[in-house]
Amino acid sequence: MDLFTQLVGQPEAAAALRAAASGQGMTHSWLFVGPPGSGRSVAARGFAAALQCTSERVGCGECTGCHTTLSGTHPDVQFVVPDGLSIPVAQMRSLVLRSATAPSSGRWQILVVEDADRLTEAAGNALLKAVEEPPLRTVFLLCAPSDHPDDVPVTIRSRCRVVTLRQPAPEAVAELLVTRDGVEPSLAAWVADACQGHVGRARWLARDAQARERRSAVLAVPRQLSGVGACFDAASSLIAAAEAEAEASTASTDAAERAAMETALGAGGTGKGAAGAARGIAGQLKELERRQKMRSTRAQRDALDRALLDLAGFYRDVLALQWSAPIRPVHKDVNAVAAAAAKKWRPESTLRRLESVLECRTAIDANVKPRIAVEAMMLRLWAG
Repeated sequence: MDLFTQLVGQPEAAAALRAAASGQGMTHSWLFVGPPGSGRSVAARGFAAALQCTSERVGCGECTGCHTTLSGTHPDVQFVVPDGLSIPVAQMRSLVLRSATAPSSGRWQILVVEDADRLTEAAGNALLKAVEEPPLRTVFLLCAPSDHPDDVPVTIRSRCRVVTLRQPAPEAVAELLVTRDGVEPSLAAWVADACQGHVGRARWLARDAQARERRSAVLAVPRQLSGVGACFDAASSLIAAAEAEAEASTASTDAAERAAMETALGAGGTGKGAAGAARGIAGQLKELERRQKMRSTRAQRDALDRALLDLAGFYRDVLALQWSAPIRPVHKDVNAVAAAAAKKWRPESTLRRLESVLECRTAIDANVKPRIAVEAMMLRLWAG
């Protein structure tokens, strides 16, 4: 298995990374940019594994170096995947200090930051100092939606080699789902279209029937907005669905983390010193609950954002029909509903509705309470 075959529809990026892993054009700092679903984290993880590959065929995906890196157990590869909405400076400082050490078993000491756009200003400054004067055998791999200053500071970007990824074609995503995951071809083609080439979400939709039901509920929203009361009901349903999805995705992880910590700290012990140990356990569990709450908040925001993207796709389809645009629809399964809406609304009204959805996403990203932002959006969608 070649690691770079996992980069769907990215031949140029795959060739550049394969060459660098073989020693051609290698540098200490890399920035992977591209739209959601383009495979930024897949590219970074695969490149990290290739750099630690012990086989003559670099990036083989089969040796110990590749396996341990991809599974997250390689001692010289650190992954930063924020649980909350941002990456704090304390976490980044500790990781930068560790990355400055010499590799213990691999060829490189590698730090992979999968959401570099979530770095706080102070955390970004801590990373910048390391990127400016990197240790000899240390490599930084950063992932962000774009190289715009809002996502990655110019001072960091200017010291990185940028790898730009593009949104893969739905046909390429469907082929990957069929060959790698064994998804039935018609379902693979449908989810690839519905997710606009977003590999991760297409795989998730193909595997989870409840996720497909939640998507159908989101696309039914435009037909349900018959009055003010219906707007608030629709907003509550959308928020509740996002919360339920986040709960489903984090519950097992939270329970396993709590059980592991309790076992490690000797919960339930008896005898001398048990009372003092219990107080220490309570403090550790409280910190764990704080981190889990942050992760749950992020999961809720991510689930809600996926729903808003589906809703935006519907209004985009309506607008395309009204303007007779020669583009493929995002939601083929509700094309009849979109066609009816295209006859009912004026193009200006459709555009305002689409803008309302996008403004809601922006407001939530700016930390407006999700319920308030979604309720305001529903009212604007109803008013047109």
